[in-house]
Amino acid sequence: IPIGLSIKSIVGCKSKPMGIMALLDDECLLPTTTDKTFVEKLLCAHSVHPKFMKADFRGNADFAIIHYAGKVDYSAEKWLVKNMDPLNENVVSLLQNSSDPFVVHIWKDSEIVGRAKGMFRTVSALYKGQLANLMDTLRNTNPNFVRCIIPNHEKRAGKIDAALVLDQLRCNGVLEGIRICRQGFPNRIPFQEFRQRYELLTPDVISKGFMDGKKACQKMIETLELDSNLYRIGQS
Repeated sequence: IPIGLSIKSIVGCKSKPMGIMALLDDECLLPTTTDKTFVEKLLCAHSVHPKFMKADFRGNADFAIIHYAGKVDYSAEKWLVKNMDPLNENVVSLLQNSSDPFVVHIWKDSEIVGRAKGMFRTVSALYKGQLANLMDTLRNTNPNFVRCIIPNHEKRAGKIDAALVLDQLRCNGVLEGIRICRQGFPNRIPFQEFRQRYELLTPDVISKGFMDGKKACQKMIETLELDSNLYRIGQS
C-alpha cells in the first residue's frame, strides 16, 4: 500500500542520488560552495523525480516538492549558513558564566551542541537524530493523536466552513490516513487480546488448557465462518 513516502528518497536519502538534507550537509563541508551551487546539484540529482519540480522562473522559489497535501515551493537562500548555524565561542562562554543560574543551566551542555565525537554536526543532522529518537519512542508506544480542526474563521458556533475543514484534514494527514486504512486493515489486534475479547462468541471451541494464541484465533475465526477477505492472520 503506498503510504505517501514517495518523497523520502528526495528528502533524507544518503545514497545516490543524495537527498536534500544529505546533499545540504555535504555542501556545508566544502569551502567554496554557495546556495546557488547547492540548488544546481539538487536540480541535477532529482530533475527526473516525479515529486520534485524546478520552480517557475517568474517566482522567487528555487525548487518545489509535491507533498501529499499539495505542491510546496522552496527558496534555498542562506540554507548553507543556517544549516551550519555558526555560533561565536565568546558568546557561548559569556552565557555559560552568566550571573543568572537559569541562563547557566540552559547553556551548561552547549559544548556538545553541534559536535559529535569531535566532528561538526549541522542543524539537519541534529534534526535527523532527534527525529530518529522520536520515531523510536513512537514505535515502542501506542500513541493516540488528537487533531484540532477550526470550523470557521469567525469563531461562530454551529457554523462549519466545509472547504476550510477539508483543507485542514488534508494538510494534517487525516485523509491520507483514512486512505491507507481503506486499502488495508485498520485494526491490528494481538492474538491474546483477540482471544480475550471474542472467546465468548465461541465458548465450546477453545479447550480449557493451554493453546497457542495463533491457533486459538484460527479456530475461533473458522467457527464464526467469517469472510476470508475481511481478515488476515499475521505472526503476532
